[in-house]
Amino acid sequence: MLLATQLERIFILNDKGQEIKLTDPEPKWSVQAVLNFYSTTYPILTTAKISAPVIRDDMVQYRFDSVMGTKG
Repeated sequence: MLLATQLERIFILNDKGQEIKLTDPEPKWSVQAVLNFYSTTYPILTTAKISAPVIRDDMVQYRFDSVMGTKG
């Protein structure tokens, strides 16, 4: 028998070289809705882009990558 299961989603924010793992607040939400939800806690997410999903350790991982430039 073949069983289909939905993989858990995890969201990874790279903030100043520190990787922060964010849990899925609501599996029914789109990835963009999750990004908007967490942007109230992590303002850097307001300008972040979402990477393509990667399956690792039986989880679907999304990365939130900042597109903010640095002064130099």
